[in-house]
This record gives sequence, structure tokens and C-alpha cells, in this order.
Amino acid sequence: MASNSLNSIDILVKSNQIENDKQLINDCILGKSEAQKKLYLKYSPKMMVVCLRYSSNKQDAEDLLQEGFLKIFKGLNQYKWEGSFEGWMRKIFVNTALAKFRNKNKLMPIVHIDNIEKHIDEHLNIEGNIDGKLLLKLVQLLPDAYKIVFNLYVFEGYKHKEIAAMLNITEGTSKSNLHDARQILQNLIRVHSKIANLNE
Repeated sequence: MASNSLNSIDILVKSNQIENDKQLINDCILGKSEAQKKLYLKYSPKMMVVCLRYSSNKQDAEDLLQEGFLKIFKGLNQYKWEGSFEGWMRKIFVNTALAKFRNKNKLMPIVHIDNIEKHIDEHLNIEGNIDGKLLLKLVQLLPDAYKIVFNLYVFEGYKHKEIAAMLNITEGTSKSNLHDARQILQNLIRVHSKIANLNE
């Protein structure tokens, strides 16, 4: 009985959240600045995490965040209430990040791992235990082509065939970039662990 009651409460809470979001989104479509501010404050922390994963530094992530929200506010009337609103927003931010990288022509297969790791080691300055924040920092250090494939595969759940089509690369390149990205991250984590042990 207690389990059924908790399920009923969860359903009621989710229903209220959906209704609140609908009102908030409709107000944003009408151009109400207060509603736009509330929407931004509600979702910007989660979307900032997405932006950070696709950026090399905080400034680039903040620029991506602003650009993504501009697209969201302009395209809110295109949301069809199918699937979660947060998921719809997330796709816009991912697509915005991919567009920026395509414009910079940074999606070609890249260089030797040894050279990359040497470059990353020079910029490695992290402390503390391995956690989500550390992983985010390490992902930011990856070269763009590796970073994008890693994010799309690991965090967004795309298959290599889908990634290849999105980035106009071969499936083999997608698989190779993911493999190399993981290898670099594993090496960086080992380096971090050694530094942490030395500081104990």
C-alpha cells in the first residue's frame, strides 16, 4: 500500500511539473520576459554542463549557452510536447555545439596520441578524487574531434553509424576517435592518481 501511495504522489508531482512547464513555455512564446528569465534560471545549470562538455573552457561554454538559449526562445513554438522538454532543449544545445565545430573545420581525423597527451599533460592541473567534475575537466582537454565523438557516444547515446552521419565521417573514424579518447582519458586519470598519491 505504501508503495502505491508513493507512486501516486510521484505521478501527481510530475503532472504538476508538466503543467507548470506548459504555462511557463506558453508565457515565453508570448514574449513575457519574466517567464523567459524563469525558464533560463530553471534549465541553465543543466544545459551549462552540456555546454562545458563540448567546450575547451568556461568562456566558450558560456557563449554556447547563450547561443543555445537564443535558439530555444526563437523556436519554442516548434516544440510539439512529444518527449521531455529538457530532452528537446538538450538536442538544440548539442546541435548548436556541432554546428560551431563544423564551421571551424575541426572534425577531421587527427594526430598521434603521443603528441596529444604531451600537450594535455602540460595543461593538467587538477586535485582531489576522481569524480564527475574531474571527468568533465578531462573531457574538456580532449582534442575537438575526440571530444565530440566521446560526448555523442557516451553521454548522448548515439551509435557510431549515427555519429558518422552527423559529422560526415566514416564509422571507422568514429570508432577510432572514441577508442583514442578513452585511452587518453585513462592515461590522464592514471597521471592524476599518481599526483594524488604523491600529495598524500
